[in-house]
Amino acid sequence: MQSDATTVEEYLSELDPGRRETISAVRRVILDNLPTGYEELMQYGMISYVVPLSVLSNTYNGQPLMYAALASQKRHTSLYLTNVYGDESTERWFRERYLATGKRLDMGKSCVRFRKLDDLPLSLVGEVIARTPIAQFVEVYHASRSGRGRK
Repeated sequence: MQSDATTVEEYLSELDPGRRETISAVRRVILDNLPTGYEELMQYGMISYVVPLSVLSNTYNGQPLMYAALASQKRHTSLYLTNVYGDESTERWFRERYLATGKRLDMGKSCVRFRKLDDLPLSLVGEVIARTPIAQFVEVYHASRSGRGRK
């Protein structure tokens, strides 16, 4: 369910009340833990948290580099964590910590899918969001583009 909303407020207003409550709760955790320098905006029909072009203008697609994103899909809610995808040690840490919560992890490369808010360990979401300062994320991005890959 990709949105054409141009602002986060517009996106939230399009959602049914239950989805709005879920997205808003996860958004609060993200904003409370987001390291300095990242910006919130609408990108690819989702609420996105990005490295601004003023910090990193030479991206592979000319768009701000996505750090995390949040989207309401047809059958679930998606939380995209590109710092988990971009760094093997962070991915291992995240998967181990998630499974230790006893909650079922439904995850692709960077996308954590969940149906209800209780399915998502919000404290871990805060920790993983806070885990990667913008300079480190940009460094991992440059390493991936130069062929040095994930570490």
